[in-house]
Amino acid sequence: MQENRQKGNARGGGEDRGMKFEEFREVLRSVIGANTEDSWVERFFSEVDISRTGQITWQQLCSYLLLEYTERQRASIPTAALLDAQPQMRHCSHNKRQPTVRVLAVSHPPPRRYISVSKGGQVTVWNSSLHILKTSGLAGDPTDEVANTRRFRGWTTDAVYMSNVQKVAIATDCRDLHFLSASPTTVIEDVHLFGFRSVLTALCYWHEVQRPPLLLLGDEKGGVHLIWFLNPFKGLFKSSSKKEGGPQRIYFPDLGEHSSMVSYHYIPKIHQEPINRVMFEPGTNVIMTSSESDTTSVVFMSVSLKKEPSIWKFKQGATCFDYSASLQLMVTGGCDRAVRLWARYVTTSPVATLRGHHTTVLDVTIYQPVGQIFSYSRDAELRVWDISTHHCLKTIRLQFPCLQPGRIPEHGSFPFLLLSPPLPEDTQPHLVVGCKDYLAVLKLAERRRGGGGWFTHEGREFGSEIHWGPSLSCAVYNPSLRQVVTGCTDSSVSVWDVETGRRRLHIGNAHGEVELVCLTLDSSHRRLITEARNGTIKVWNLLSGLNLHKLEPITDSEVTGLTCLHDNQLLAVGWSRRIAQYNIAGGKDMNVRADMSWKSSGVHKSDILAVCQCSALGLVATASYDGEVVVWRLETQGPVLHLQRETQARVALPVDSLLFLQHRAGSQKLRSRGVLVSSQAGCLCFWSITGQKHTYGQFCAPEQPNECVLSLSSDQPKNSILVSGDTTGLLQIWDISSYALDIQPKSACERPPLLRCWKAHTKALVCVEVLEVADRLFVLTASVDGSAGLWTKDGGCVGIFGQGVMWNITDPATYHRENNQKEDDEERNESDKLGPGEVKSEVPDPSNKGQTLQEDCCPEASSSGPADNDREQPQQPMYLCEDFCQAVAVSQERRRLFDGIKNNNHD
Repeated sequence: MQENRQKGNARGGGEDRGMKFEEFREVLRSVIGANTEDSWVERFFSEVDISRTGQITWQQLCSYLLLEYTERQRASIPTAALLDAQPQMRHCSHNKRQPTVRVLAVSHPPPRRYISVSKGGQVTVWNSSLHILKTSGLAGDPTDEVANTRRFRGWTTDAVYMSNVQKVAIATDCRDLHFLSASPTTVIEDVHLFGFRSVLTALCYWHEVQRPPLLLLGDEKGGVHLIWFLNPFKGLFKSSSKKEGGPQRIYFPDLGEHSSMVSYHYIPKIHQEPINRVMFEPGTNVIMTSSESDTTSVVFMSVSLKKEPSIWKFKQGATCFDYSASLQLMVTGGCDRAVRLWARYVTTSPVATLRGHHTTVLDVTIYQPVGQIFSYSRDAELRVWDISTHHCLKTIRLQFPCLQPGRIPEHGSFPFLLLSPPLPEDTQPHLVVGCKDYLAVLKLAERRRGGGGWFTHEGREFGSEIHWGPSLSCAVYNPSLRQVVTGCTDSSVSVWDVETGRRRLHIGNAHGEVELVCLTLDSSHRRLITEARNGTIKVWNLLSGLNLHKLEPITDSEVTGLTCLHDNQLLAVGWSRRIAQYNIAGGKDMNVRADMSWKSSGVHKSDILAVCQCSALGLVATASYDGEVVVWRLETQGPVLHLQRETQARVALPVDSLLFLQHRAGSQKLRSRGVLVSSQAGCLCFWSITGQKHTYGQFCAPEQPNECVLSLSSDQPKNSILVSGDTTGLLQIWDISSYALDIQPKSACERPPLLRCWKAHTKALVCVEVLEVADRLFVLTASVDGSAGLWTKDGGCVGIFGQGVMWNITDPATYHRENNQKEDDEERNESDKLGPGEVKSEVPDPSNKGQTLQEDCCPEASSSGPADNDREQPQQPMYLCEDFCQAVAVSQERRRLFDGIKNNNHD
């Protein structure tokens, strides 16, 4: 290919001359082979020729290949399992400023709860939401009487929950072991086993049905105590014949008297340093221990001691470790700030050494469902590592309130509590991290998630049927490629073939974990622009799925609307209340900076929610949360007109959608009539933006009160129909061929003829769009219920995108008529009863106050006086208005509904 490039440069006088399709095909065949299919070459050519010039240069080809390689490399890296940007913090004031040594999860008997043990011996019971239920302290030495109380004087070293007998075992530096019974709300100490020869430093408990449960105790001298409980359901130890006022006290050297209840064994000198972790692998009966010894850092040894132990040695030893039997993988952390991955039977060298921590690693754990590792260091830094790639996926500096600048916080010996599947139905996987007397709770994903921008072509689909899950937040139709693009709240994008309903492309995690808000196309219809709730904007190649540009956000606030001008100048609006412009015509720079030359500062007093452009008049309209519509001139980049609906209630209502009627705008005769349509709390207003009279008509579209219209569309070549979709999932088609062409009195509120009305989805419609395919009109719908559908203009369902059986857009026999046939028959029978020319769902009964348009939609109607109710009703139906209080209530309800759908956090 280098030879071909040199030849091309030679023929072109040294310049990077463009190649047309025929020449490009010959070059590819000379490199790849003569059997290369023309269809593949044509698609490849189209993916590189993003600007549709009909030729490509070597620079364009090299840029495309580099982007492809970079995207595939990035897509291979999964997303960190942590779902919370900022974890929930909990404070345990009962710890008396002492760190929490261990947190235990108790799921049986329900409800789920937690037990924390502080260094000073305070035991606290928490509910499932980590709110304190009860707290108590360990009992002290009965010979130590201070003011007639026995107070525990020492430090706890570790604790473990014995789930089958519902007890908690707590070790202390007093060389003893406390056993407490754990009820749903409290803990009571039962047994005090004291007099061990050394301090117990690490605990582990294991049980199964067929074998006696085993309690493992690592000590400060490097040895391990093994205690088997032979009759655990009758009691851990032999009951005392003496009646004692407190817990039963057992002297450890007298443990032989309890031989009918326990069996004891001690393995000495496994390590030269105190044991800091102990685990048990029941499948192979292996005890696993670690210490900070250079010569015995981690030891795996058989309970029977018949096999030679496996010993891992590394400098400064291990402060912590975790092991996964299914992965045959061990992870260690140490004072040298490194996290090491080890194979089960290879002790000489680690599989990988992960560096990045700046202080001692205190704890590590393997989160097997997603193949990731969590590590935590003394400076309160949490890192997430991928096991397969060894990449650090995420670093979080946990902002505990107890942290002080320049000081290393105090931690317990066991900061982590990981709850991973399988779990009860009401429990989500999560990680609890302890720092001094605070706990941080981080929610985790249950399955492995791909990296941002992971894309799938139709040849790599996992099945023909798509099961919809996440809600759709936006959709757009691409007339050039005859494709529908949908965006989900889980930050995924799907591209569908409108002629068959088949998915052509899928981009997962387009913006990480952030919800998509809006989509638009560039002027060539070859690039897709996506925007997420955090204000980030990206440009994608629609044919290949490559991320071409990342647009610099002007603030961290949400961008709610995008529109691309004819010269590929992109306009973005949102909560910043300003218009940002981006030049995406270039193609060389990955990161594109914002141009703030528009005179938009201070024009909108509230967040901008919608934007629409009119190319025929060279105008752009923006609408805000307070109901104001501003019309801007593209040539001057400044406002030329302010529009605001008058409401007697004086309650600001958000504008949900804007639509320019392009045919009217392009006609010399019609451009001074109702050209701009706005949707405000379900009321559709037609505005003239060039004539003297601005309001040319308004009516309420939803059939149910307190609903909103979130999307509008029209057949732009003619503007004979208007399509509206509301928050109940209802789709309506209006005849506007002669509507809003004459000035309409405000008191009339006449509605245009309703041609069709049907329930398209079970939840709110976030997008409706009129399409023209194969010389026929169709309607695209996308809903919060997670599905997108295609309909005929008469209400017939063509199909749902992603359904098991594909359709042929040119063959009505392949349309999905099963659900609509019954409705058509019922509607036909009802129409026969109503008579010719009548539509059942056209207008609600004006006499029904529950169905009337409220005062905020028609402020003039209520001023006509009581006598107006006796006047003859006009042939075109008209809503009546309620009083002032009802208007205010409806306005507030509509705002609440709007906030719920848009997930807006306005007060």
